[in-house]
Amino acid sequence: MSAKSKIALVLGGGGARSAYQAGYLRYIGKRIPDLRFSILCGTSAGAINAVHLARYRGTLADASKDLKKLWSELTVDQVFEASTWSLAKMVSRWGMKLLSGGSTLAPTARGLVDTQPLRRYLTRQTGCLKNGKIPGIEENILRGHLDSLAITTTDYDSGRSVTWIHGNNTHEWQRTYRSGIETKIRLDHIMASCAIPLVFPAIKVEGCWHGDGGVRLTTPLSPAMHLGADKILAISTRYLPNGVLPPLSTEGTYPPPAQVAGVLMNAIFLDAMDFDTSNVERFNQLLMKLPEEDRMGLRPVDMFTARPSEDPGELAGHFEPQLPGPFRFMERGLGTQESSSSDLLSLLMFQPEYVQALVEMGERDARERADELIPFLQDQDTPASLEKRNRS
Repeated sequence: MSAKSKIALVLGGGGARSAYQAGYLRYIGKRIPDLRFSILCGTSAGAINAVHLARYRGTLADASKDLKKLWSELTVDQVFEASTWSLAKMVSRWGMKLLSGGSTLAPTARGLVDTQPLRRYLTRQTGCLKNGKIPGIEENILRGHLDSLAITTTDYDSGRSVTWIHGNNTHEWQRTYRSGIETKIRLDHIMASCAIPLVFPAIKVEGCWHGDGGVRLTTPLSPAMHLGADKILAISTRYLPNGVLPPLSTEGTYPPPAQVAGVLMNAIFLDAMDFDTSNVERFNQLLMKLPEEDRMGLRPVDMFTARPSEDPGELAGHFEPQLPGPFRFMERGLGTQESSSSDLLSLLMFQPEYVQALVEMGERDARERADELIPFLQDQDTPASLEKRNRS
């Protein structure tokens, strides 16, 4: 990689779908074992992957191998309590709260599931200390192996999208409902960024309650651009056949809750990446037509967007019968069997067989685009290939 180019890796959300990113990165690690991303940006489950790379002291080949192992060993009960007692208790809390008429005597309901298992799992995997510090991040920054790590959360008190920046020579920013704040990334930042609204409980970060970073982050590429990226590799978990949305449905049946929730989750976690990528492409085309002195300090940022070649939602439906009984009972109660898609289910399908299938898909997709991907990462590309590459 040329010293002139700062390559940013942007990892969006998608719950269990983010295993796809691990597979994609595993292929890159095999092909370019010593590659280092200058900037790592993670949102929602993508924050787990970004932090893993940021803290790892070895090469990308080793880091990506370990990341693949992290996902391959993940199970539902390592993400949230999936026992009958735990799920019944959480659902009962919500029911009592809704029927209480706002009574202060009703129990506090903070999520449909208890995510303490995920905290314990990430603590083990990251070597997190008792104060929440994650060893390795600061060391890699000081050694020049990493410029910046950025994790995004949503502040439920103010409604702002907050990007927490851990790096050298970084600067904070303030935009409409978007902030960049310098800090030292800790486990709570990861847990907050992964806290799917209403499903996972919010996490208190620096005095305020924060949830999933995808809720308010309408421009997921902006943190990387604020931090000075020259090139951006964005790995989305959104399936878009031929780069377009599926046709309008002609079914007249009323959508079950799982169908509605799936659409909402797509809008929150997956669609923003594609919208923002399109905007960056248009700005690039405009800027390249202007002389440098007329660009008002703006500059083109080369883009490579990766996404699944198969529908992770449809794939999740195949593995649904293998889920733990109590959790399967609850999700079917939301109408997953009646839904025309399994998008909601795919976010929560932390089932080893499903995760492994996504990892393999990620490796396969990266291999199939290697002729474009590898030169891009090795700084052998030019802006002229921008439109051709992102059309796929």
